[in-house]
Amino acid sequence: MSASPPVPYAERVLVIDDEPDLCELLLFNLREAGLAPEAAATAAEGLTTAERLEPAVIVLDVMLPDLPGTEVCRRIRAGAVNADAAILMLTARGDEADRVLGLEVGADDYVVKPFSVREVVLRVRALCRRAGERRAARGSVDAGRRVTWGDLSIDPVRHRVYGSGAEIGLRPLEYKLISLLIEHPGRVYSRAELLLEVWGISAEINTRTVDTHVRRLREKLGAQGEVIETVHGFGYRLRER
Repeated sequence: MSASPPVPYAERVLVIDDEPDLCELLLFNLREAGLAPEAAATAAEGLTTAERLEPAVIVLDVMLPDLPGTEVCRRIRAGAVNADAAILMLTARGDEADRVLGLEVGADDYVVKPFSVREVVLRVRALCRRAGERRAARGSVDAGRRVTWGDLSIDPVRHRVYGSGAEIGLRPLEYKLISLLIEHPGRVYSRAELLLEVWGISAEINTRTVDTHVRRLREKLGAQGEVIETVHGFGYRLRER
């Protein structure tokens, strides 16, 4: 009897939530969408499963019985195994502070409970696609192509970013964000347009997701962070030379 072929990276999803009915609902719909999800009911089980599974996307509840979801997110981001994994946090409606903290410690997006299962599936699929693209790009051969802006240089084939000659470690969505702005200098992007272009979703959600990612990207870019200009009342653009 031959062994089953390995599940492609971009199809692997881990759901960490202690509500059995919710987990079953998400697992069923994610499978229907062509993905290969697994579930964990505690933070400890989730961290262990994440190390083994190496999922493209982790759907993570903020309220877990043994550790806060924000601490789980922090620990995942501190490791190297799941550096490219996207994290979608599930939060209660009134937990604005948890949503902000989740984004601060490394979550890529969040959904507020009670939520539309269809919306969660759409977001997971979009994040899977981004993580898969990043994993494939990381394994590519350097073709010598570069897109530059001042001291910033982007390798669009391998998804790498350099500042003053040194590589800057960016997450997949951060890379997509800076590459989009550099490829379209001077164009102003609204937050809704950035959600569509970078996250691959079209939804009315708290714009803090975009704002937090831009602020974190500026911090990682260091001296080059000022190239991202805020257009007050609208969105962001690449600063004029």
